[in-house]
Amino acid sequence: MYAACSASRIGEVSGVRAKDIDRDAWTWEACRQTTPGPGGLIDKGTKGKRRRTVPLIPEVRDLVAHRLDAAGNDPMARLFTGPRGGRITTAVLRDATHWDEVVSKLGYEHLRRHDLRHTGLTWMADAGVPLHVLRKIAGHGSLTTTQRYLHPDKRSIELAGAALSAHLAVGRDVPPGPKVVPKDGSKRHLRLVQ
Repeated sequence: MYAACSASRIGEVSGVRAKDIDRDAWTWEACRQTTPGPGGLIDKGTKGKRRRTVPLIPEVRDLVAHRLDAAGNDPMARLFTGPRGGRITTAVLRDATHWDEVVSKLGYEHLRRHDLRHTGLTWMADAGVPLHVLRKIAGHGSLTTTQRYLHPDKRSIELAGAALSAHLAVGRDVPPGPKVVPKDGSKRHLRLVQ
């Protein structure tokens, strides 16, 4: 749930520390990820080394608040851990959630855990979040990369058509184009009015 609603990588979810959460603004400062390293798992900067601020929507706030309360006063406490208290990896997530069984039963055998990130970004796009803001939330270096994460469904495309139609319907009785009228005063400058 957290990975999809924050459009984050699984390694970033594993890297969340209590100090990264701003409870007043309900945001997460994504600044590290857990990855395999020499001798085991290590924490390092996010992919692309881009710190970013991610909104935490009401649907995940109770979960986050519960995890923060469990962390107590330890700012370095991991917000999410595996079933035995260790770091989360994609393998731990797969096993703890019975991922393979669940997606098979649902008929989505092709679904990967990283697809939760795609889902989150697509939900945000469908909600009207501008592409340049999505890029910042995702931590991508380019809009092109962000666009690869967006997968509009048929309903989104239909809604886009309805939105365009509604936009074009406004003011159909007004001649097209802006009106140019003289400004008040002796210099007779022109200004645009809608």
